[in-house]
Amino acid sequence: MLYINSHSIETKLHHCLLFFGKHRLALSTDNFRKPMAPTLAEHFQDSSALREFVINQGNGVKGLSELGLTALPKQYIQPLEERTCMTNIVLQESIPIIDMSNWEDPQVAKSICDAASKWAEVKNKYSKEHSSSNNVRFGTSFTPQAEKALEWKDYLSLFYVSEEEASALWPSICREQVLDYMKKSEVVIKQLLQVLMKGLNVDEIDETKESLLMGSMRTNLNYYPKCPNPELTVGVGRHSDVSTLTILLQDEIGGLFVRENEGDNWIHVPPVKGSLVINVGDALQILSNGRYRSVEHRVVANGSNNRISVPIFVNPRPADMIGPLPELIASGEKPIYKQVLYSDYVKHFFRKAHDGKKTVGFAEL
Repeated sequence: MLYINSHSIETKLHHCLLFFGKHRLALSTDNFRKPMAPTLAEHFQDSSALREFVINQGNGVKGLSELGLTALPKQYIQPLEERTCMTNIVLQESIPIIDMSNWEDPQVAKSICDAASKWAEVKNKYSKEHSSSNNVRFGTSFTPQAEKALEWKDYLSLFYVSEEEASALWPSICREQVLDYMKKSEVVIKQLLQVLMKGLNVDEIDETKESLLMGSMRTNLNYYPKCPNPELTVGVGRHSDVSTLTILLQDEIGGLFVRENEGDNWIHVPPVKGSLVINVGDALQILSNGRYRSVEHRVVANGSNNRISVPIFVNPRPADMIGPLPELIASGEKPIYKQVLYSDYVKHFFRKAHDGKKTVGFAEL
């Protein structure tokens, strides 16, 4: 994991997401709030009622938060081992901050490769049931049908196929902002991948390799509303991303934590103004034959503020086979991962609850 300074990437995505969420909820909670207010806690003890309101009606946890809950519904209470224990927070560690304005400098390249090696780590119409395309999805938690306890997060997920499809399918309220953010980030993504490949002695990124590394992209607009009992739940459970790289824009609230290489300690990743957070994902760990390590991370819930983050997941294409790069095997390295279809790997990740870095085992020999 590392930060990069990238002042050229300016965005109004935070305001866009806030407006989007506000507009969505205006259609769904006004008639619900008055009769429910006196017995909210009691009503939501019924799992079917909570699922109906949060998932089926598309209100999400933002809807719950705006109803004025004073206690966390039991469906969101995480097991003790999944809650963030503040005694396991390490304060003295720091995340590398790398200035990409002079990215051809050998020291910048070394810093990027070292960081990658070291850190182990809308409306109802866009819901799963109603969206006209799997490429546009509003959701809540992670995989509600597989989770023993829900996560305190809503999201709008936008898979990029082409500008034409985005114009036709993406919500107009955030379409232009997300496309602009993706375009401006692409320059940084290509620079990072060029440096990381050179660190593996892969000197040329031809069209085929570029497609393997960044053939598809998905942008999530994540919203973590204020939570009545943040110590009992999580914003996002511990996991590593299935991407090649994840480019994260976060607001000033904070709440992202990464696990140390060894042990159970967690390190806070505070927001740094003008910077993006870069995470290595599982796909790059597999392609690099374990030389670069995906980052296990989590997000805590917040009892005082709403939080917003906007990750771009830079991925292989669904139909790509991923495994150790041929150049690494040709140089004499023994492969520790097999070749797997990327879409199968992603399906394995999404069919279960967050469980740390266990997904990587799907590709191990």
